[in-house]
Order: sequence, then structure tokens, then C-alpha cells
Amino acid sequence: MSHSTHTHEAPREAREATCGHDCCGEVPLSAPAAEESVGDSAWESRRVRWLRLLGALALAVLAEVLANLTPPGAAWRALGMGAAVAAVGLSGLSVIREGFAALIRGRLDIGALMVVAVSGAFALGQWPEAAMVMTLFALAEHIEARSVERARDAIRGLLALSPARVELRQPDGSWRIVEAREAALGALARARPGERFALDGKVRAGRGAVDESPITGESLPLDKSPGDEVFAGSINLDGSLEYEVTRPAGDTVLAHIIQAVEQAQARRAPTQRFVERFARWYTPAVFGLAVALGVGAPLLLGWQWHVAVYRALVLLVIACPCALVISTPVTVVSALAFAARRGILLKGGVYLEQARRIRTVALDKTGTLTQGRALLTAYGALDGRMSAQRGFVLARALALRSDHPVAVAVAQGLADEADEAGGAGAAAPEVLAFGAQPGRGVHGDIDGVAYVLGSHRWMAERDQCTPQLEACLAGQEAQGRSVSVLADASGPLAWFAVADAPRPQSREAVRALRELGVRTMMLTGDNAATAEAIARDLDIDEVHAGLLPQDKLALVQRLSAAGPTAMVGDGINDAPALSAADIGFAMGGAGTDVATEAADVVIMGEDPRRVAQTIRLSRRAHRVLWQNITLALGIKLVFLALALAGDATMWMAVFADTGASLLVVFNGLRLTREPAFGTSGLPGRVVPA
Repeated sequence: MSHSTHTHEAPREAREATCGHDCCGEVPLSAPAAEESVGDSAWESRRVRWLRLLGALALAVLAEVLANLTPPGAAWRALGMGAAVAAVGLSGLSVIREGFAALIRGRLDIGALMVVAVSGAFALGQWPEAAMVMTLFALAEHIEARSVERARDAIRGLLALSPARVELRQPDGSWRIVEAREAALGALARARPGERFALDGKVRAGRGAVDESPITGESLPLDKSPGDEVFAGSINLDGSLEYEVTRPAGDTVLAHIIQAVEQAQARRAPTQRFVERFARWYTPAVFGLAVALGVGAPLLLGWQWHVAVYRALVLLVIACPCALVISTPVTVVSALAFAARRGILLKGGVYLEQARRIRTVALDKTGTLTQGRALLTAYGALDGRMSAQRGFVLARALALRSDHPVAVAVAQGLADEADEAGGAGAAAPEVLAFGAQPGRGVHGDIDGVAYVLGSHRWMAERDQCTPQLEACLAGQEAQGRSVSVLADASGPLAWFAVADAPRPQSREAVRALRELGVRTMMLTGDNAATAEAIARDLDIDEVHAGLLPQDKLALVQRLSAAGPTAMVGDGINDAPALSAADIGFAMGGAGTDVATEAADVVIMGEDPRRVAQTIRLSRRAHRVLWQNITLALGIKLVFLALALAGDATMWMAVFADTGASLLVVFNGLRLTREPAFGTSGLPGRVVPA
């Protein structure tokens, strides 16, 4: 991405990035602000710039007064012309300089048109109007430049999220603050309460809440403990956290966000490419029309030369396509900034525009709609021979001795419930003679009694499937859950249902897609019973289970052939389908999964609701884009008609150009001020039966 190398005042630089015959329309993200790029000169500071423009406006008003309210005379005329020349000098020297350079290069940008218009006005004796035109143009341009800067700042603010320095542990055990770029992989860093993490890493010591909203869009703080990932730019809210550096400063998740958004500008949306192609032939055509009017009208229609030339000059200034050219990049960048700050990373403006057309969304199940790991979802006591609390303590003691995913889920779920009930820290009873039966479960002796924690199959083999147990198991298994039963020699005591539970946000995500008129479809390699249970729970329109990666690919290809289709996934096995879809959404962009590279949109916070939010943003951005194009062309057409009829003045020309530019800029920037689409829900609670 190229950046302007001009060293003139701020408004011209900002204008250079968004206007001109061969303008690319980019709004640089990582470039410093225009005022900073010209150094610390007081003359070019923003305050001095405003003082110069206000002084130029006062001189232009004085020139108007001297021209219209004073008696004729050479002295008054000379004084008025001097005021006009001074006003042009204060407000537009750089415009004139660059305008002449553009004319020499044959480039018809706004600078060239202003030079022609102001020079022509002076030549025609309209020096008060020339001064006012240049001053008003400079004022409007300065306001527009400040507005465009807001679009830059919306994303450039990401650069300030990650601290430049980090506190690292030294070999002697002391701590020292160093430059973040000097931190080696594996180094131990520390973030104190209230500080931002300077680098990505894994927590090694400490516990605390971390605000990851700048990175993932997650609205609620997340509790971090040893083993959890942390990301540069996120905020440590409480507790001192020590973390191992896992990525260098230039390779953090935040760095990738910034890089991807910068690259996204280079991938033009179809509307943006159309506008740029249109502007390339529009400006020369209007310049030719102005020349024809200035030369042809006196020769063919008998107009006076000064009238024809004046109208031609007005026509040139009105017709400058700045508002049209700037209308799309400001809107696109505003939308990209809005999305990035909410954990939606679009890899190009083309995907921003395409998302509004999506009519079918295919979603992977495991890790996308569900949490991707076994969780204790429900439990209950069966027998009155012991208290439910005692049965849960026994089950947890047995489960803690096993590394099977189901046992781990039971142990963790019961521990979480104990924490909620105020029983945290209670020691589990000792288990003797512990053993495991593959495909069945585990067994052990507690306080001299033999217990088993096993599957439905094992209970049947032990001839312990009571009617009460069978009823419980049938209900849970119909929902695609795996059930473990605690039993002793006398019979079953309690049951525990484990499943890959839906994400708390998945039901809302599916509902939001339906409200947008989008059909939802689940694609999964899991068995049909589990898939159907999840689909019923989430109210998904259609389910395809037992799919291999190539099956997902073939299905997405068929869907895309029938209509615009999006694929949402999180794993390597989803990558082919993500690439084949019209738009691929990768869940969990904080990782390094192949899916992130294959996708067109990365959802940083693993929140499936972001898919509907992206479609909604795309539709809103599309409306704003065409509002801007209509405004830019509509205003031009009205004033062009007035100019050809002789009812438009230079003042009107300036307002037609810069006024339209300001309107489309402010309209596009509305996208950065829209309220958040929603907040992430709280994790689901285990439901005791």
C-alpha cells in the first residue's frame, strides 16, 4: 500500500489519498497523522492552520466589501485586489502549486481545476469571487480532511493497543522492563492489574479476569488461569499474571488483525471498482464539455466571451468527481473498522459487499455451534439409599482418577457445581483398588465399598438397569448425550449426562440468521442422533450428518451453485469447504488453524452470532454506499444544470464540490458510530435433574 510523500499541509495530503484523476481511494491505516508527517513545525500545526484559514476568510470578505460597497477608484480597486491575492496566498498556495504540477502532468484533479477557475476569475476581473472561492474551498477541504482522518483513526487505534514495552523475568529472578520486540519466545513476562498485555502468551502463574474485547469483541471479561491463552492488546483487570511468550511482537494476533485490515483495502469491492472506473472517464469528459462551452458558445450561440468562459470555469469546479471517488473508500473503511473492533475480521471490501447476498449458511457442528469439548450437561440421583450430595462426591472421586474425556467432564462439572454451592476446596475421598474397563467405565473402593462409574452397556451387563434408570437414560440418549451411571453392588445410585454442549450464543445466532431470511444448515461428521438433537435444540433448518471433509466440500459446492452460500467452520477438515463457499467464516481466529487462512472472514471471539452481524453490516454498508453515490452524482447534476443555464456562480461550484464531499464523508462515517450488535452470553449452567 502506498502512502503520500507530500510535505504540504494536512488537508492536501488527506485529499491526495482520496481524490484525483488516478486516485486509488485508499485511506492509509498505519501512516501517521498528516500533521505529524510534516514534522513539528508550528506553522503547519492544526491550530495555526485554522488561524491562517480564518485570516484568509477575513481578507476574502474584505475584498468583497471593497468591490461592492466602496466608491469606484483605482486605490480601492488596488486594495481589494491586494486583499484577494493575500486571501488566496494564505489559503491556497499549496493548491495552486500542486494544481500547476497536475496540469503539467496532464492530470485533471481538483487542484488543476481550482487553478484554472481562480486564474480565470482573476483574468475576468472577478477577483473578490476568486478569493472567496479559494478560501471556502480550503476551509471545506480542511474539514473534510479531519473527517477522513476519523476513518483512519478508527483502525489505527488498534496500533496503540499493544504496549511497546514489556516486563520480563531475568535469569537472576528479577524483573526488568524491555522493548516488546526484544522478548524471545519462551520468555516469562508479567502483566500487572490494569495493564495491557504486550505480547501473546500462555498464563504460567496467577489468576485474574482479562478484558479481550479489543481483540475478540467478547464483551465480558474472561477468567484466566495457568494454561490459558492471553493476547497482546487485551487488558489485565485484576491479579498479577505471569505468562510465557508464545509469539514475537510482529506475529501477535493483534498484528495479524492490523495487517489483514490494511490488506483488505487493496481488495476493492465491486462498487468501489465501478466508481473508480467511472471517475477516470468522467473527469476528462466534463473538462471537454467545459472547453466546448467556453469556446463553442461564443462561436455558435453568440454568447459573450467572458460569460462563456465564466460558465465553463464554474462547470469545471462543479464537476470535479472528488465526492464520488471518496464516497466508497470512506464507507468501506468505516465498515471494516467497525467490524474489526467487534471481533469480525473481513479480508477485503469485496467480502463486505458480498455478504449481503448470502441466502444459505452452512455451519460445522463441533467447535462452531458447540463448544468442541465434553461438558457435564445434566445429572440426577436415582436411589434413596444415600443423599444426592454423597453420590456426587463418590462419582467425582472416581472420575478424578481417569483421563477419559467423559470422566474428565464429569469431574470438572461436579467440581464447578461444588464451587457454586460453596463447597470449593473439599478433598475427594480416597479411592483404592482403582481400575478401568475399556468401553465400560471405571471402578474402585471408597470407604470399603466397591463402586462403578460406567456406561449404560455396563449397567445392562451387571443386570442393574432398573425402570427408573432406563427412563432417565432413554431421555438423555435421545438428546445425543453420553450417560455415565454410579452404582454399587445393590444397584444404581446416580446418573451423569455428558455432551458437547451448544455454545451459549448458538441459538441466538441461528435465530438472527432466520430473521435475515437466511436458511441454516448443519454439516457434521458426527452421528445422526447427536446431530439431530443439537439441530432441534438450536432450531436449525436442515442437518447433514456423518460427513467426511470431501463430503462437506461437495455439498457446499452444490449449495453455492444454487445460490450465494457461506460456510462457517473451525478446523482443518473444514478448510476445503471454507474455500469453496462464496464466503468462508473461520471461528476462533486467535489460533493458527488452517481454517483461518482458507476463510474470507475470521471471527475472533468464537461467537457464531457474528455471522448474522456481518450480513447485517454488509447490507447497511451497501445502503450507505449507494446513498453516497446518489448524493455525489445527484448534487453534481443539479448544479451542472444550473451552470449550463447560467444560474450558478463560483460560490455554488465550491459548495457543489466540497459540500457533496463532506456529505458523503459524514454519511460513510456513520458506520463507525453504530451501536454494538450485541454482547456475548454467559456460559451455560449444568442442569440438575
